[in-house]
Amino acid sequence: MDEKYIPPYEITDEMLELVSEIMENLGKLSGVNELEKLPRLRRVNRIKSIHSSLAIENNTLSIEQVTDVIDGKRVLGPKEDIVAVQNANLAYKELENINPYSIDDLLKIHGIMMNGLVSEAGKIRTGQVGVYNGEGKVVHLAPPAKFVPEQLRQLFDWIKSSPANMLIKSSVFHYEFEFIHPFRDGNGRMGRLWQTALLASWKPIFAWIPIESIIKDNQEEYYNAITLSTSQAKSNIFIVFMLDVINKAIKDIITDTRNHYNHINNQITELMKVIESYPQSATELMQKLNLKSRIGFRKNYLQPAMDAGLIGMTEPNKPTSKNQKYFRI
Repeated sequence: MDEKYIPPYEITDEMLELVSEIMENLGKLSGVNELEKLPRLRRVNRIKSIHSSLAIENNTLSIEQVTDVIDGKRVLGPKEDIVAVQNANLAYKELENINPYSIDDLLKIHGIMMNGLVSEAGKIRTGQVGVYNGEGKVVHLAPPAKFVPEQLRQLFDWIKSSPANMLIKSSVFHYEFEFIHPFRDGNGRMGRLWQTALLASWKPIFAWIPIESIIKDNQEEYYNAITLSTSQAKSNIFIVFMLDVINKAIKDIITDTRNHYNHINNQITELMKVIESYPQSATELMQKLNLKSRIGFRKNYLQPAMDAGLIGMTEPNKPTSKNQKYFRI
């Protein structure tokens, strides 16, 4: 029987400290429900992930243009860059359906990610490729194509059976995936997406944490971590880099979430200043707040105040009644 392949790396005190800090910060987010209540923040983070991962691959579209492409608006820009955004959006939408331990799913998502961009979308490469940094220099020459299917199988067998903490083993997977470079193109964006898929299968909140954004902000260090890990024949440096990236991304989410709630709290405070104990219509309250959008008023002021138990309805069984009025509880 063949001996099982184990990627070369060692767990260090620095890694364990970072894992501990990440777990502590994840606790501050109070689980996936925190972001489930914040669809706007989830959307912003998903767009950040897509824009950042593609920008690393020299996609020229701005985050505003990426947003417009995702919204189906007309955008002036290189056709290939627009297609890459459309594809990435479809690929990221599949996160909740991905089995990150399945090579078939990997091929399927690569097919989506690279559709119309390369002829071998969804297929293992048959030629020689390398990893290039932002300046176009080769930082890693990938193994010959004939070895790729077996190397990929061994990597997936390991990720399935390894008892290591997911934060560490998803980082090992990311590095090993980039080392193997199984596709002719799209390896970088697939490696980043697949680490997110692995993390999201462990804790669903990771589907909405834009780790790619922090990688983009530290792109040179990202490539250096790959290069140095390869020169040392173990992924320690890359693991530490990714753990630090994940930690920073979670800290950013904590800040963004707090800012969002602070914003909501400020709007609730404004509403509570004008609402009385006697019933008033939505129109009356909007006039007092000098607001024009009924949808915005309901979403940003009224609903959060009702969710907080501060406001009652005269017709609670008919929340959309045209005769509905609201009062301070």
